[in-house]
Amino acid sequence: MSKAKVIDGKQIAKDVRASLNPRIDALKAKGVTPGLAVVLVGDDPASHVYVKMKGKAFKKLGLVSETLRIPGNISQDELIKLIHELNQDDKFHGILVQLPLPDHLDEQIILDHIDNDKDADGLLPASMGKMVLGMEGPLPCTPHGILMLLKHSGIETSGKHAVVIGRSNIVGKPIANLLLQKRELGNCTVTLCHSRTKNLQEVCQQADILIAAIGKPEFVDRDFVKKGAVIIDVGVNRVDAPEKKKGYKLVGDVNYSDVEEVASAITPVPGGVGPMTITMLIYNTVYLAEKSLEN
Repeated sequence: MSKAKVIDGKQIAKDVRASLNPRIDALKAKGVTPGLAVVLVGDDPASHVYVKMKGKAFKKLGLVSETLRIPGNISQDELIKLIHELNQDDKFHGILVQLPLPDHLDEQIILDHIDNDKDADGLLPASMGKMVLGMEGPLPCTPHGILMLLKHSGIETSGKHAVVIGRSNIVGKPIANLLLQKRELGNCTVTLCHSRTKNLQEVCQQADILIAAIGKPEFVDRDFVKKGAVIIDVGVNRVDAPEKKKGYKLVGDVNYSDVEEVASAITPVPGGVGPMTITMLIYNTVYLAEKSLEN
């Protein structure tokens, strides 16, 4: 039995970044270097690793990326004051507040103070509203990255049935919305599933494109998958692996070895959706820098 084509997120991320070089050069010729400010509060280990990766990716393209490391006990008012200062700083075209924040801080209130013109994550209410209406604006990074994976893999979306498992504001709801829109990489019939969906396996078996974003290790096996379906695995879960030097390994929401014999194409974990999220953050920062010249 032939195995699924592997959708190589690392290579596609490189290709998308390379395609940004002419736009970056054009901006620099006008005296503008796209810049991102990352606000990192507290000492969440995963956040520190992720932010370090972001910084390296920006530096490699000759872009500005500055991480502001803030003590975990900062007050909400102090953090809001800092964001207002970043809003006024022309060096930064995008602002990213790394989540999760410590429990005493209200994430939505904090994010609402970021200037809409500096929404690097594409997740502020104004950006999400534009996305839903099909208007131009920065798109949420992970959903946008998924679209790029489909595009660069030559996967047709028009007329296909896409099933999304997970209804988060970061992945599930926006990717469902983008896939149903009348646009390139859209025109799908979309079913959005979640923890209350009945007969989940049966619904997923109807999918031409199945997107798993639920945070449950290897939850989706071959019983969820129609033969020939395209599988996009957004999950990154740390599971115990005593045989590994670190004592753990990363797995997706999909049981890769089980599903790869049924699917036509599949994203690995790691190396699938993950590299695209940082790439689309760069994409958004370049886009916001271009927009800053129009204002």
